[in-house]
Amino acid sequence: MKKEILRFSDVTYIYHTARGETVAAKDLSFSVDAGEFVAIIGPSGCGKTTLLSLAAGLMKPSSGTVVSHGSFGYMLQRDELFPWRTIEKNISLPLEIKRQTAPEHRMRARQLAVKYGLGDFLESYPGQLSGGMRQRAALIRTLATDPDILLLDEPFSALDYQTRLNVTEDVSEIIRSEKKTALLITHDISEAISLADRVLVLTRRPARVAHTHTLNFDVDTPLKRREQPNFSGWFEVLWRELNE
Repeated sequence: MKKEILRFSDVTYIYHTARGETVAAKDLSFSVDAGEFVAIIGPSGCGKTTLLSLAAGLMKPSSGTVVSHGSFGYMLQRDELFPWRTIEKNISLPLEIKRQTAPEHRMRARQLAVKYGLGDFLESYPGQLSGGMRQRAALIRTLATDPDILLLDEPFSALDYQTRLNVTEDVSEIIRSEKKTALLITHDISEAISLADRVLVLTRRPARVAHTHTLNFDVDTPLKRREQPNFSGWFEVLWRELNE
């Protein structure tokens, strides 16, 4: 039986500035189940990133409710690794912030790095790693505190196309292997189709959910999905809905 881990119910969010009010989201509702990978796409400027801040509790809705049952890890558009810290010390930074400094916490973070191919680079510095490896390190850093829900804010947008394909493969493998729930914000339709179990399409601002699609693929890896006959069909559907 599926267990709901996050729910937005009739959420409206209004930005207040010196120039007046801007309604970013209005009567927006959706839910995410534990272990599900959900991607959110929408027109530029429709307020996608605002939803992640609302989900994490960094902002409060003007009306409606956001209910979550778990802790959050946040992965940004850039890796934001500190260049003066080794990869191991970058990965352990969230543990320091949360004062989870017991040896077993540091050991888990180290084991994640080894498990996902960074074991030989723990004493290296970010500048010595490729963009793809840096982004993998950023994901492991996000996982270090063992969050229940991963919030992914266009985490591949700063990468070149070839690296992007490889990193989405890595990220998908890690998230599914660790059985994490993920909420991805992206402007890339192909990326959403290749990664998600379900795709939500938002309207122009003020954002609301216009369409919800459960993707019917027999494979989970992004590159294999891109090779499936129904991939182009999903792309056409989502492209059309984004431009309604």
